[in-house]
Amino acid sequence: MSGPLHGLRVLDLSSVVVGPVCTGVLAEQGAEVIKVESPEGDLLRKLGGKGRTPGMSGKFLNFNRGKRSLCLDLKQPRARAALLRVARRCDVLVTNIRPDAQRRLGVDAASLAAEAPRLIHCSIVGFRTDGPYAGKPAYDTVIQGVSGIAGCFEASTGEPRYVPMLVADHVCGLIAAQLIGFALYRRERTGRGESLEVPMFENMAAFVLQEHLGAMSFRPALGPPGDQRVLSPEARPLRTADSWIAVSANTDAQAHAFFEAIGRPELKTDPRFATVAQRTAHTKEYFALRATALVDRPTAHWLEEFARLDVPAMPYNTIESLLADPHLRATGMVTEEEHPTEGATYAVGAPNVLSGGMTPKLAAAQRLGVDGKAVLREAGVEAGEVEGLEREGVLYTPT
Repeated sequence: MSGPLHGLRVLDLSSVVVGPVCTGVLAEQGAEVIKVESPEGDLLRKLGGKGRTPGMSGKFLNFNRGKRSLCLDLKQPRARAALLRVARRCDVLVTNIRPDAQRRLGVDAASLAAEAPRLIHCSIVGFRTDGPYAGKPAYDTVIQGVSGIAGCFEASTGEPRYVPMLVADHVCGLIAAQLIGFALYRRERTGRGESLEVPMFENMAAFVLQEHLGAMSFRPALGPPGDQRVLSPEARPLRTADSWIAVSANTDAQAHAFFEAIGRPELKTDPRFATVAQRTAHTKEYFALRATALVDRPTAHWLEEFARLDVPAMPYNTIESLLADPHLRATGMVTEEEHPTEGATYAVGAPNVLSGGMTPKLAAAQRLGVDGKAVLREAGVEAGEVEGLEREGVLYTPT
């Protein structure tokens, strides 16, 4: 089977997480992704923790499956000329290089428009370029801090914290992939490419404000900001006799069934908890009640009871137990694979399903520069010129 993007060629000038998330989604849907790196390699090759061989960290393997590797020293004019020849054959370019550096390298949208008028140029930036923060460097934690995500933790626990995963990178990478899809659809009608700017700060600030502006949406404000159901320090998995369990009871039917399950049917008519509005007004009391309601029985009991009463509940997973989750194994989301250079590995599969067919399995992440000669030859660079680029240190290929 081939995915809906089969035949689409993507030039990936991104690194670390946000860009590779975007191009990873495109690869999952069948696009050919050519990942371009400097001789130092994507920072994630080293920043991603231990690996069996240098430059092949576990994190890099997971974010760069299904991509070909081209390594060029773009500080050299001949490398930029070679890259331009590859770009002319591509439908999409994705980069998280800062705008000033894009212009210096000649890979910004304006520089490429004349050479590749059908190209969709997607630039993922920390901040929109029409505001005072334009051009500032940004990593996920910087964005979490400035966008109010860390502030949500302060509102909840009294101390600002970061979400312990690169949530801004993941979200904005997915948004970039979505916008590329929109642009490709418009190109089908107009025949023209266009440039996209995906700012991390604005996107994550929008998430925070949509979630928590609440009563401050009105002028004058009807109350302080913040959804207390989400901000409550008790908004977390519930302890059972032997572990934890993830439970949510939001509708009246679910909450009333929860009260039945814990042996407190009288709470169904309690003026604090009988309706959605009353439970929302008494979030603190409702969550405090739930926090200790399950401690006398094991998780297996509660899962069975909540399933019987149709209360949303699932087992609590650690990172280790998630790897062995039977549903993820059954759907092919976690597989055991033999990497061509790294040996036995776990691989994370594509989560989404399209009835028209999708790429069932992505190739393993590649060593730095392993596909470079082939990519340049396919772009029309003669074999002798390719060898010359390699000798001059413009093109890097692994020994």
